[in-house]
Amino acid sequence: MRLFPRALCNAGRAAWRESFPLGGRDPARWFPGHMAKGLKKMQSSLKLVDCIIEVHDARIPLSGRNPLFQETLGLKPHLLVLNKMDLADLREQKKILQHLEGEGLKNVIFTNCVKDENIRQIIPTVTELIESSYRYHRGEVCERPLVFLLDTPGVLAPRIESVEMGLKLALCGTVLDHLVGEETMADYLLYTLNRHQLFGYVQHYGLDGACDNVESVLKRVALKLGKTQKVKVLTGTGNVNVMQPNYTAAAGHFLRAFRSGLLGPVMLDRDVLACCMDP
Repeated sequence: MRLFPRALCNAGRAAWRESFPLGGRDPARWFPGHMAKGLKKMQSSLKLVDCIIEVHDARIPLSGRNPLFQETLGLKPHLLVLNKMDLADLREQKKILQHLEGEGLKNVIFTNCVKDENIRQIIPTVTELIESSYRYHRGEVCERPLVFLLDTPGVLAPRIESVEMGLKLALCGTVLDHLVGEETMADYLLYTLNRHQLFGYVQHYGLDGACDNVESVLKRVALKLGKTQKVKVLTGTGNVNVMQPNYTAAAGHFLRAFRSGLLGPVMLDRDVLACCMDP
């Protein structure tokens, strides 16, 4: 479906929310406790490796990275792989790389595992980093030793700096949706899309125009997708079954559409990047 010019024009002129209400939310409850155990196990495994490959979501290249890797930057070769590049808006890729380099991280590869983009660059880069490291010559056992990959489970940072960072991590699927709340996440996603004037959701769901009210958007999405539920309403003549929009189901569909790229490429760290570049 095409988005009518008038809808686009009105969307561009609309006054979107400048902030998202973050009060009353505790991101510490969103992240499972077993991750602390996994973090300790990962830390002990680092003693056995010559190079660290950190895999992170390209939609949040600056947010939520585990400080464990940053602490080891000066100790061992480190490669940052920013995956899902096909889902990220990388128009400011140069600024992202400049910021990461300012943090001491010079080896960064953007990848798309689904289409095998840039995947073949990883092993040669790792090999080069290991060979250029002082640890490579510690044994002088073999001229070209074998390279083994030691995998670890995905582990988030033990402490999340802010609720907003936690919401970004949740949008990228790092925790179960119900721990944060599907409707809360859908509201933050809607806020982000509108603020950055990314109105792909209007086209995707065939809506009349962009809107900043999540209840209104989810209602229209639910009705369009037929996601309704029977609710008993008490009246003067007894209980009456009324069909109402299933907001939770609509929110879940909205989130899945974002995660699969159906709403267009998105950079969730645009605000962080703008702050970093301000003089």
